[in-house]
Amino acid sequence: MHLAYPAVLAALLFATGLYGVLARRNAILVLMSVELMLNAVNLNLVAFDVWLRDTLHAGQALTLFTIAIAAAEIGIGLAIVLMVYRNRGTSDVDKLRDTAEGHEPGQPEATTARPEVAA
Repeated sequence: MHLAYPAVLAALLFATGLYGVLARRNAILVLMSVELMLNAVNLNLVAFDVWLRDTLHAGQALTLFTIAIAAAEIGIGLAIVLMVYRNRGTSDVDKLRDTAEGHEPGQPEATTARPEVAA
């Protein structure tokens, strides 16, 4: 097996995932792009494991760990996105950058004035 074919495919998958993370505004699509990047890493791990003819199959074992981590990440990430959507009404990443409670992006911040002490 030539190593170039899966390596090029993994590079394309990773580049597509990176573009999705950097360019998308929807949090669900960002999570899907992260999954694409993890799958590109998995493809590289398995391809190098086969190419090196490792007797312990370390690449395939690491791939199983990566799949487990990706499943946990998507479960927790999706739960967080659903709770944010329920509380804020949007899953737009640009609108979620300001996490201060009660502060809208177009309004100035409220300042708390200290009461002056009469001497």
